[in-house]
Amino acid sequence: MLYLSRFTFPSQERESFCFHGPQRQCYNTNYPFGVLARFDPTVLEFEPVTILYGGNGSGKSTALNVMAERLGLARDARYNRSNFFERYVALCEEETRRPIPPVSRIITSDDVFDYMLNLRALNEGIDERREVVFQEYLEDNDKVHPFHFRTMEDYDRLKRVNLARRSTQSAYTRKRLMPNVREQSNGESASFYFTSRIQDGGLYLLDEPENSLSPTRQTELLQFLEDSARFYDCQFIIATHSPFLLSMRGARIYDMDADPICRRKWTELPAVRAYHDFFAQHADEFHS
Repeated sequence: MLYLSRFTFPSQERESFCFHGPQRQCYNTNYPFGVLARFDPTVLEFEPVTILYGGNGSGKSTALNVMAERLGLARDARYNRSNFFERYVALCEEETRRPIPPVSRIITSDDVFDYMLNLRALNEGIDERREVVFQEYLEDNDKVHPFHFRTMEDYDRLKRVNLARRSTQSAYTRKRLMPNVREQSNGESASFYFTSRIQDGGLYLLDEPENSLSPTRQTELLQFLEDSARFYDCQFIIATHSPFLLSMRGARIYDMDADPICRRKWTELPAVRAYHDFFAQHADEFHS
């Protein structure tokens, strides 16, 4: 499915016309001006899956953040923006094939990290609560000083006592607490974040989704994204270094390290060639 068909970032001429005069010297950064204008202008045309490849500083994340801001996409974590961000976004232009669905969003590595940190905080709270519940079990199951129900104000305690008397300590604790989410690894939590946020029929901008994912998890994400694009009317624009995600079938890949930006096959990209050459040099060791 194609929702966003084309996006144009401002040329050097448009940037200089908009951004000049004494106010420029009042700030030590004019970000995002100057990041993408070196390609003069940058025009990206999209397929159901489009990948932005490039090293640090190539402008991949900036491009995604600008597009997300221009299109009004939902996001969870804050991102790096300057006082000139809105002015820059106003200079951009987009062409859509269909209206952007309301479920559309940008997902960044910061979103995933924040999610995992929230899970860790939740786990810590559960651990503290568990100690309290352990003590409650001992009190509720006390044979020496048994509980006596007297008024309706004791009703909640009565339910706890009945639960304690018919349960082991571990069963009592499990029923009194929510499941400890620590049972999921970081990779499992990150994978769940993507599968829970990406719904059918949406435009999704993904910034280095491979972070926190093992190679096995990256291949699982690859399959999930391919299926979502092919069968569930999703469009993806992905910034990535991952050779697994770069291999996505039918993806249009832009090499943002090239000047001007150009399309390449995933097997032509320097990062992928580096992996290929490394494993080729050690091929005999895989057969020993």
